[in-house]
Amino acid sequence: MTILAGIDEAGFGPLLGPLVVSSCAFAVRPDAVEEDLWHLLRKSVGKTRKQLRGRLLVTDSKKAYKRAEGLGHLERSVLGALRCLDARPSDLGELLGTLCPHCVTRLWEYPWYRQAEHHPLPGERAELRIAAKVFGEDMATSGARLLHLTTECLDVAHYNSLIERVRNKARVLLMTTTRLIQNLVDRFGAQDVHILIDRQGGRVHYREHLLRSFPEMELRIVEETEQRSAYALSCRARVVHLSFEVGADERHLPVSLASMVSKYVRELLVECMNRYFAEMSPELKPTAGYWTDGLRFLDDLARCVPDVAIDRQRLVRCR
Repeated sequence: MTILAGIDEAGFGPLLGPLVVSSCAFAVRPDAVEEDLWHLLRKSVGKTRKQLRGRLLVTDSKKAYKRAEGLGHLERSVLGALRCLDARPSDLGELLGTLCPHCVTRLWEYPWYRQAEHHPLPGERAELRIAAKVFGEDMATSGARLLHLTTECLDVAHYNSLIERVRNKARVLLMTTTRLIQNLVDRFGAQDVHILIDRQGGRVHYREHLLRSFPEMELRIVEETEQRSAYALSCRARVVHLSFEVGADERHLPVSLASMVSKYVRELLVECMNRYFAEMSPELKPTAGYWTDGLRFLDDLARCVPDVAIDRQRLVRCR
């Protein structure tokens, strides 16, 4: 079997809330690496909301999630995928412990996250169990298997400390993405790995960064264009294929699933923040954390609860 993985983020642009980057990995037949997994798994997953008929929606998280509609599809698809890994988190604490256990200690230092540690998740709905079962059976029939889901959650204080160190938010994202690449390379030993990654901003050239990050491997540039930057990293008989692509979250199912995991984790944490501050004043309207509305939220917070002491290093991103 060959490993086919995807990496994507949620929350690169906002003023408030974490930056979350996730990876997922499937085992597929070697001849299926270039196949469209949406077509291969068409009995259990759909790319659009129309005619899902009980299947899981797996698509770019910006299409899967509408704030006014709630977490519905994000929640169903992420929890359904986790069930295929025998993970059944019943609350937010268990979800974070499953996806990003190394981040939990930092997150519980925030009053708005610590308070919601036991926020329940709807993991035992019958329709979710059925959809997850169909997804697992469809993968087995198609010679595929979901092997791995993991997340890097950069809470605001940690994000700010990284920005202070490297002075560039795009570099912070690339560093975090590289940690996930390294995790995949290490986890899957001597197997060939194909990793699909959404383009990192406008960056086209990754050679120097990859040489620094993987000094023990030989690097070959496959392609560097405005649409795709592809590389082959080799060590002995093993090859790791990396492809940074514009719109990868819409073109490749593993990247879409990673995008949805990232978005689900971020939205749950932003919900925790909103609930925490809403308890201080019913006048406070919730925020998604993006710049314009984030500034509005901070102004409202100062007006509605002027006496509250807030650690801005934990609340507001420096960039």
